[in-house]
Amino acid sequence: MALNGFLDFFQKGKTFRPKKKFAHGTIRYSLYKQAQASLNSGINLRAAVKLPHGEDLNDWIAVHVVDFFNRINLIYGTISEYCTEQTCPTMSGGPRFEYLWADGDKFKKPTPLPAREYISHLMDWIEMQINNQDVFPCTSDKPFPKHFSNHCSKILARLHRVFVHVYIHHFHNIVTIAAEAHVNTCYKHFYYFVTEFDLVSHKELEPLDEMASKICKDTPI
Repeated sequence: MALNGFLDFFQKGKTFRPKKKFAHGTIRYSLYKQAQASLNSGINLRAAVKLPHGEDLNDWIAVHVVDFFNRINLIYGTISEYCTEQTCPTMSGGPRFEYLWADGDKFKKPTPLPAREYISHLMDWIEMQINNQDVFPCTSDKPFPKHFSNHCSKILARLHRVFVHVYIHHFHNIVTIAAEAHVNTCYKHFYYFVTEFDLVSHKELEPLDEMASKICKDTPI
C-alpha cells in the first residue's frame, strides 16, 4: 500500500485517547516533521527509522514513542467497541501469552484485568509519562533523565502488547473495516524502529514472530 494512504488513515478516525502533539519550534517538532516527510516520500521503512545524521538519539526515540502512542491509540480505537469484558476477559495474545497489569501505584502487584481495562490503564500510564517534564523534557535546555532509553523500552514493550492483542483477537475486526494494510504498515514501522535501537526484547516480540517474518521484509540498508 502507498505510505501516504497509511498517513491519511492515521490522521483521521477515532482515537482511544486524545492525540499528543509536539510544540511548534522545538527540535522534536522538527524531527517529527522530518519523520513524517520520510514516510510520505515512500521511503523504505527500515531506512526511515534510522537516526538522522547529527541528531540526538534520545530526541529521536522521544518523537517515536509519542508517535507510536498516537498511532496505536487510533488502531485500538477502531476496534475498541468489540473489545469487552465478555469478549476479552483477559489481556492476552492467544492461549500462550497473558499480560498482567502493575504500575507501582494503584496496582502494586501484577494483576489480571480484562483487555480493555488493561489498555485503558496502560494509555493513562503512558500519557502520564509523556506529560512528565522530568521524564520527557519538552525543550532542549532540560536534559533527558539518565535512564531515558530504558524507560522508553518499557513503554514500547507495553505498547507492543496492544499490537499482540489486536492481531490475535481482533484482526477480523480490522479486516472488516479494510484497515489491515494500514495496521500492517504501522506494525512494520514500529518493528523496524524498536529492533534498530534494540528497545524491545525478543521475548516481548515473540508472540508476533511468525507474522513479522512474513511482513517485515524491507531490504536492509
